[in-house]
Amino acid sequence: MNTQIIQELKIIGISIRTTNQNGQSAKDIEAIWTKFWGEKIQEQIPNKANDNIYAVYTDYETDFNGAYTTIIGLPVSSLEDIPRGFVGITIEKAKYQKFVSKGKMPEAVVNTWMKIWGNKELNQARAYKADFTVHGKKYYDGDNAEVETFISVDE
Repeated sequence: MNTQIIQELKIIGISIRTTNQNGQSAKDIEAIWTKFWGEKIQEQIPNKANDNIYAVYTDYETDFNGAYTTIIGLPVSSLEDIPRGFVGITIEKAKYQKFVSKGKMPEAVVNTWMKIWGNKELNQARAYKADFTVHGKKYYDGDNAEVETFISVDE
């Protein structure tokens, strides 16, 4: 297992509550990404630490079969100034298993999540605190794009 400790992160972005039942998350997450790009959300976030885009999955009702919140945003140095209609979250320091999705997006990331959900051993080890994907510079490389996925696991 490729595990590592990730230090505390602060993220400001937009959010949606969804579930993986009946394909609902595919529709909801596509809609929030459309809003993120269409409304230039990244340009409205104050105190940006860098330009990496984070998709955070948190507030799990149970496990990946229950409801959860998705937040699309950027890392920030402070949660002091959260714009109206946005949310802020602190991701606590924790142990994560890292996955790298390579190829055409968003298909490559979807395939990674399918592998994660299908991994019984991993799902039993998951902490279900806050999982996230990091869309950095390599995210824009077309068919050679890369996105890192971090799954919180128990210590």
